[in-house]
Amino acid sequence: MPGATLLAVLATGLLSALLLGEGIGLNLLVVAVPAALAAYFAARAAARRLRPWTAVWAVGGLALLVVPALRDAGWPSFLAIVSAFALGSLALHGSRSWLGMFLGSLGLLTSVAESLGWGARGVRDRMAGSRGRWGVVFRSTVVAVVLLIVFGALFASADAAFADVLGSLMPDVSVGDSPWRFFLGVLGLVGALAAAYTAAAPVRWDGLTVRPGKARGRLEWALPLVVLNLLFAAFLAIQLTVLLGGYDKVMAETDLSYAQYAREGFWQLLWATLLTLLVIALALRWAPRGGARDRTLVRGVLGTLCLLTLVVVASALRRMDLYVDAYGLTRLRISVAAVELWLGVVLVLIMAAGAFGAKMLPRAVAASAAVGVLAFGLISPDGLIAEQNVARYDRHHSIDVEYLRGLSADAVPALDALPEPLRSCALEEIQRSLRSSDEPWYATSWGEARARDILGDWDPGYRTRDCSGLGSGDNGSERGDADDPYDPYDPY
Repeated sequence: MPGATLLAVLATGLLSALLLGEGIGLNLLVVAVPAALAAYFAARAAARRLRPWTAVWAVGGLALLVVPALRDAGWPSFLAIVSAFALGSLALHGSRSWLGMFLGSLGLLTSVAESLGWGARGVRDRMAGSRGRWGVVFRSTVVAVVLLIVFGALFASADAAFADVLGSLMPDVSVGDSPWRFFLGVLGLVGALAAAYTAAAPVRWDGLTVRPGKARGRLEWALPLVVLNLLFAAFLAIQLTVLLGGYDKVMAETDLSYAQYAREGFWQLLWATLLTLLVIALALRWAPRGGARDRTLVRGVLGTLCLLTLVVVASALRRMDLYVDAYGLTRLRISVAAVELWLGVVLVLIMAAGAFGAKMLPRAVAASAAVGVLAFGLISPDGLIAEQNVARYDRHHSIDVEYLRGLSADAVPALDALPEPLRSCALEEIQRSLRSSDEPWYATSWGEARARDILGDWDPGYRTRDCSGLGSGDNGSERGDADDPYDPYDPY
């Protein structure tokens, strides 16, 4: 184990214990940096070269950790953290096949047990080989810490402003939360150690291969797919007629409202897109592989299916747009719309792979997913939900205050534009949460800090006494028109 790796691992454990106890924000990125350095030093000592895709995964993983520092909402931050872990694991393993990408994104977990023994041997060997130098480092560190504590305490007692700045910068460590901080420190240390061990000796998941399925004859393979393409074409022809102005006729024949028609179709189209991707994967497994004519047949049939499915994606997104206009935007709706949009990107990547080769397809799909999660966090979903619902209230005087009350502090700038008493009713819960929170600066997101600046010491007071009646009646229905007030597909 290189000395730089050991120091970076110890720094990660120390920072985890000091910074992660109060919440998640910029501190997670601060802790991840020394862990990444530990892996880099270990890989360099093992003579591993930094390849372009390794750098892409590493930079992408660190970029995803910016989301918790910017957004107060927990759900996009959770997606970003999980995706950052997967990209970091991919950076350490360097996989490129479908199976290798999947196992590589989780492979860091398999290194934990072996990394503990590797770390213990590294510490023992380093201490045995350089006792004098490590003793100097330890004594110097102790003296520096003592000096900082003594003179810092003196300066803090001499000047109130300095004491306030010092108190806001330093972690609040108490005896009561020592077990929790010890656990966080061990977690950070073990995580950095596993990352360094994996960087030095990665498992080559690409060595595991899946044998292709038995090639089928042209007619046996192509006939079901051609029939499926014809079904897609017929469905899309009807959709095109509806999109060009046939809604009134469809409404009359189906006895559905405008919003009901959009709602009932979106989820089926989403499942159709997912199942189409499964069909394409199975079709490629059993595709005929006799020569150039077979390759042309496969590209033609599957390319047509991908193109038709792209139109289905566009139809589904259009239905969601109608759905949102009638009922308002929610977390579930924006999430599934984002997934549908990403599935469209995957289809485009599959079509590009059919034309130019599939060597880069697994990495491209993984990169598109990471970019999608990063973009989803950066656009601030809660803020976008609040903006759409406020704009919808301005147009239709319809708003679901009860739902908006449950959003995070990211929604404050948009909700602050509502008229009273809707504004007070929507912001009451958020303001109460902000007042009760005492998280330090490194565990506070930019969204929360901005909300504090907007609301300040504001107290809703008497304005929230009659909030229960503001989601219906003259001020707007609950989630749509009077005939269909609730959305059965939205559990939130």
